[in-house]
Amino acid sequence: MMLHPRFLPNQVRKEIQTSLKAFPLMTLLTLPWFLGEVRGWSKLYTNVDDMDMSLIGDFGGWGSTVYMVFSAVWFLVFTDSCIYWIHRLLHHPLLYKPLHKLHHKWIIPTPFASHAFHPVDGYLQSVPYHLYAVLFPIHRLLFLGLFVAVNFWAIFIHDSDMITGNPLEKVINGPAHHTLHHIYFTVNYGQYFTWMDRAGSSYRHPDASLDPLLEVQMQARAVREGKTKSD
Repeated sequence: MMLHPRFLPNQVRKEIQTSLKAFPLMTLLTLPWFLGEVRGWSKLYTNVDDMDMSLIGDFGGWGSTVYMVFSAVWFLVFTDSCIYWIHRLLHHPLLYKPLHKLHHKWIIPTPFASHAFHPVDGYLQSVPYHLYAVLFPIHRLLFLGLFVAVNFWAIFIHDSDMITGNPLEKVINGPAHHTLHHIYFTVNYGQYFTWMDRAGSSYRHPDASLDPLLEVQMQARAVREGKTKSD
């Protein structure tokens, strides 16, 4: 994919540099949330026995486990919904150029682009994760695990991979969907799922004919044919 005509010179280095420059300010902006989570100003809990199961029931002694599973699913649904609207708002002309345009510099992204944001942009898209812990009870270790997992997901969907044909692609917003977002800008704003894009009329299905690798292959074929003619 590095041979794609829209892949920038020294792009990987630039993606890494952009990420490293953004991390300090993103961390500083996030400190109040971290402080609240550490000092008990959120609904994070450590001991499952401290959870009040009266609202959901005991489930034969499995209430805390059932709630853990529910909270993991609800975490993904809640944060995906919030990030969809934040991401879409960042594409508004008033915000796109000063904040989000930097991330769309990488039209054919690599995994190193996953955190290559303007620091305020990166911070805004992280707010739903911390907001969840303020609004809803969630186990500390589960919250930490999910927070790590969504960062790996961000890396995963930035690999410009357009493998298509999986039935789950109708539901899951994977690398192919996000590749189209970087190419076409105004489609597939979702983070994990496609339902918000479908509801917001911004969904574009990843078709194999849209694979940017095809352009690389066409370019390589043209070069080979040019050499053949010159010979």
